[in-house]
Amino acid sequence: MRAGGVARIFRTGRERGGTEPEDEDTLAITPKQRAHLKSLAHHLKPVAFVGKEGITDSTLRSIQEALNTRELIKVKVLEAAPLHVRDAGAELEQRIEGSALVQTIGRIAVLYRPHPEKPQIELP
Repeated sequence: MRAGGVARIFRTGRERGGTEPEDEDTLAITPKQRAHLKSLAHHLKPVAFVGKEGITDSTLRSIQEALNTRELIKVKVLEAAPLHVRDAGAELEQRIEGSALVQTIGRIAVLYRPHPEKPQIELP
């Protein structure tokens, strides 16, 4: 138990470094690559927002368009959103083909998807 009587719930599988099988649509990245992407994402501002409607088709389209022009983006999950940021990030990772959830911090999720023809970010 944590202070205040709130238990901390840990997620299983890949979030904890387990060996959960990857979906074919998601991109597998190593811890070293994840750390590199985190450092690149540090200075970025959120380019998409998930509001009280949750992840709608228009939200998904705007995130996909952003990933077509940039390989690394931040998505902010507003307080009014029905999803927790980790759940929203996991759903985005599954619904956007070839993407990877780099990290969630606060109410922000960082997504990475390499450009299919001209990747700009070189992973270690």
